[in-house]
Amino acid sequence: MPSYQSSSVEAARKNVAARLREVRRDSGLKGHELAAFCGWNKSKVSRIENAITPPSDADIRAWCAGCGADDQAPDIIAASRTADSMYLEWKRLQRTGLRQLQESRVPLYEQTKLHRGYASHVMPGLFQTPAYASALLEAVGRFHRTPKDTAEAVAARMSRADVLRKPGHRFTFLLEESVLRYQLGDAECMAGQLGHLLSIMSLPAVSLGVIPFAARDRGMWTLETFDVFDDQRVHVELLTAQVTLTAPGEVAMYVRAFGDLRGLAVYGAEARARVADALAALG
Repeated sequence: MPSYQSSSVEAARKNVAARLREVRRDSGLKGHELAAFCGWNKSKVSRIENAITPPSDADIRAWCAGCGADDQAPDIIAASRTADSMYLEWKRLQRTGLRQLQESRVPLYEQTKLHRGYASHVMPGLFQTPAYASALLEAVGRFHRTPKDTAEAVAARMSRADVLRKPGHRFTFLLEESVLRYQLGDAECMAGQLGHLLSIMSLPAVSLGVIPFAARDRGMWTLETFDVFDDQRVHVELLTAQVTLTAPGEVAMYVRAFGDLRGLAVYGAEARARVADALAALG
């Protein structure tokens, strides 16, 4: 796993490691004896017990078998999978293509009453035009070497955006001004995207703030893109993975960061003027 881990992911992995360590100790086996039974390098037991190497399902079964605790394997495997699901590498999420990834998020979006999002790199998916989404997903697919299903993925993303017009939902989003200036696709694509953003800003369920380049006395630094779903769940998007946070303390921290960032943003006519300026700059 890459070096970035949320504390909840790390805590879950350490819990699995601690349970395996207790199973070994209860069996009376030393680390090197268990490694020999499993046919592993003797350092592997130490790496697993110190949460350095996440164990596979097969590792856990072998570990429990060696300790005479086969009955504990299912529970520990379930705990390990829960920890693993908090941090999902894009290569795993995108293994069957980008369309399925887009569709998999629809239930969460439709169940969420208050969706808050912060974007520091690209336009939020809910606000994208087909041309912008196509340019972005083409780049994503090329970089991550996913199956080529951009057209299907774009259609799924457009369908997902229908939630913006369904009753019972509110959307509060913040964009760094740089998002308005980073050009994906050609000038025509970007102009269409900015024009679409202006129309999105008029929707009654949407509140959109723009954080200016020159926000004075900026007390909150630029963060990674994240989404908060009803104060219950946070998705953080990294280059290598999506991190899902559900621990109340961590969710609260992102809610607080969103509040601080929100205080830096401009809204209404001033936000629309920032979008219009970016549109005019395209010539």
